[in-house]
Amino acid sequence: MRLLDTIYQAQENIKDVAIHTPLMKNENLSEEFSAQVWLKREDLQPVRSYKLRGAYNKIVSLETSEKQKGVVCASAGNHAQGVAYACYKLHIKATIFMPVTTPLQKIKQVKLFGKDKVEVVLKGDTFDEAFHYASLFCNEQNSIFIHPFDDEKVIAGQGTVALELLEDAKSPIDYLFVPIGGGGLAAGVSLVFSQLSSNTKIIGVEPLGAASMKISIENGSNTTLDDIDKFIDGAAVKRVGEKTFEICKKSLYDVVLVPEGKVCTTILRMYNEEAIVVEPAGALTIAALDFYKEQIKGKNVVCIVSGSNNDITRTEEIKERSLLYEGLKHYFIINFPQRPGALKEFVSEVLGKHDDITYFQFSKKNNRESGPAVVGIELKHKKDFIKIEEQLKRRKFNYQYLNENVDLFTHLIL
Repeated sequence: MRLLDTIYQAQENIKDVAIHTPLMKNENLSEEFSAQVWLKREDLQPVRSYKLRGAYNKIVSLETSEKQKGVVCASAGNHAQGVAYACYKLHIKATIFMPVTTPLQKIKQVKLFGKDKVEVVLKGDTFDEAFHYASLFCNEQNSIFIHPFDDEKVIAGQGTVALELLEDAKSPIDYLFVPIGGGGLAAGVSLVFSQLSSNTKIIGVEPLGAASMKISIENGSNTTLDDIDKFIDGAAVKRVGEKTFEICKKSLYDVVLVPEGKVCTTILRMYNEEAIVVEPAGALTIAALDFYKEQIKGKNVVCIVSGSNNDITRTEEIKERSLLYEGLKHYFIINFPQRPGALKEFVSEVLGKHDDITYFQFSKKNNRESGPAVVGIELKHKKDFIKIEEQLKRRKFNYQYLNENVDLFTHLIL
């Protein structure tokens, strides 16, 4: 069976479970980028991400004897929810391994979608460790492992997103922005467009701190990263799939890397301006438009919004990362003279009238002429930072700028 045929079969398999999500034009983005910008709203799936498509297609395709053994997966997020929902619908038992560090909210969501068909096992501190324990369990129990991305049935399920896009698009799609984690969605979508809309330029989008697909393509072989920034958890993997890599290296026009702070700014913007809740991975493609603003002018552009499972407890961190990226939040270690009026001088002479101290931690040292304080300042305008540094130097404050000192900044602030 041709690969495209497997995706058409997947569309038939999932039609009663995964919804045909809308393709919605976004007027604000269209005006900003002088293009026709459309959003494919996979965040509106029953489990609030596209992952249901691949998980259900894989599980429903199992032989009866395989289903009776039960299935196993490892995930800290959307894949687990997709597997849980699929197993509930198909009356199949699932054992889902999640890291011990998984937020309680995500664990509850998996149990909510899977109900009595799901057992959640917390093992290991990271996804890789949970994956290891899940593999051992699979071998011991002779169960079926449902891979989050490197599986032909999973890839085919994710590819159904592309079939819907081509059915709904009112005119040819010039640019399609697709988020990349392990590469299942990008591979499935690429397979469809390479045969049915070969003129469409498919732009993969990865977090700057987890560029596993881009680096692998540049190296010419699938490459495991030593360290990644795990903030965009739905798209942060050290190694993409073997199958997905082989497809993507031939089909992707480009891979764009988006800073995590830029993604945070996009999350806040989509919520404030559009009342759309997106998770970090779900905001990747919209955030990437800025990096292609010249190429997409006058073009028909689609961004796949992959999911909306955002943990509300992360809101403050999202705001912080956004402000840092936008140059509106700055941290210093300042040695204040230990005399009355020193802080008042700093506030009145160094800060501008619109600047705000949002963090202040002072350590008074007895018998010392000065004492260090960690100070966080939020600005109204990015350009005001220059004035603050000028005043610190002019008034001979002894200080150290923390934003550029990653190790010290992480230790003291994050």
